[in-house]
Amino acid sequence: MPAHQFATMDDGSGIAFEFTENSGREALVFSPSLGTSMELFDAQMGELGSRYSVLRYDLRGHGRSDAPSGSYSFDRLGRDVLGLLDFLGVERAHFVGVSIGGMTGQWLGYRAPERLLSLTLANTSAYMGPPDGWSERIKAVIGNGMDAIVDSVIERWFTPQFRTTSPDVVGRIAKILRSTDPVGYAGCSAAIRDMDMRPILSLVRCPTLIIGGERDPATPLEHSQQLARGISGSAFLTLDAAHLSNVEQADAFNSTLANFLEEL
Repeated sequence: MPAHQFATMDDGSGIAFEFTENSGREALVFSPSLGTSMELFDAQMGELGSRYSVLRYDLRGHGRSDAPSGSYSFDRLGRDVLGLLDFLGVERAHFVGVSIGGMTGQWLGYRAPERLLSLTLANTSAYMGPPDGWSERIKAVIGNGMDAIVDSVIERWFTPQFRTTSPDVVGRIAKILRSTDPVGYAGCSAAIRDMDMRPILSLVRCPTLIIGGERDPATPLEHSQQLARGISGSAFLTLDAAHLSNVEQADAFNSTLANFLEEL
């Protein structure tokens, strides 16, 4: 199914999306990680696509979405999601976010809980300091392009075993990362640099599942544990994976998510 593009009402930026409507089924939104695109969730489309109306999209600055210059914020990224739901006439949805997608989910859980049926936060964090590290990454991609970070990022995204046994999958994800607009990557990196969701975690009230990667060096397990402690009543599970657990452990991720949604 080809992607479409929706223009935000406030600044007119185009957000690319794909909505596979399943008549009478609840909506399930997939929000991808920094440096990827909606194709990050290809392995989720089969099993979960048969049960839900699935909306996946490219983050502002990524994939086929527009990449305006400047620093973004989670208020900005969250309002992109709400605008997209309004555009499609979706009143409430299950939201699944990986990495920066999960950070956007935390914002939605605090600022727009009335739009959420549930929240799944995978391989993500409420705070990823210190800011200097993100400022250096922004300088690297603006000055030298995405090639400056691809190898080091891929090492954090996948375990050595998976990189060895699934080179085609890893190569596909690396290609998406390499093709990301440096301006858009920098804009989203600034949102992470400036973020601290820790004070608002106790205000997230919707049903929440937290998935942590047991071998995730990008958002280590203690980050997921902090989310679980902060969000009252949340469910917490771990997978034997690095940062992109929905890719590295796709079957386990799908069954974990499906079970959580069915139990609601």
